[in-house]
Amino acid sequence: MPQLTPIVINDVLGDSHRFTPVNIQGGVATLEVNTGVPIGNPRMTVSTSQTAQGKRKLTLKLAMPVVQDAVVGGVTRKTVVRTAYADLQFSFDQSSENSERTHILAILASLLSTSNIVSDAAQDLTGFY
Repeated sequence: MPQLTPIVINDVLGDSHRFTPVNIQGGVATLEVNTGVPIGNPRMTVSTSQTAQGKRKLTLKLAMPVVQDAVVGGVTRKTVVRTAYADLQFSFDQSSENSERTHILAILASLLSTSNIVSDAAQDLTGFY
């Protein structure tokens, strides 16, 4: 069982995002980037579970809010104007081997890091033809 520790992720601009553990409730670990504006903290949740059929599941969710100043009645306050979400779920049979799980992680990492129809569709928000 992995220990919940900070995770540092670099974006395409070379900026580092340090997700720090916040808590674990109901088997769901929450990590956040401290931006100084709590409503705007990027948040990641990670959980593991087992289905009734015995499959092991890993669920990762990421929320990246965009915060801007809003003036209401002459008062300026930070407001979330939109949030990008990503949900990723793995499901492994109980008889799966470590090498199989490692293999699918490597394939997914490559899929998301190269220019292909998945990244193009996500970046350009276009459909397929």
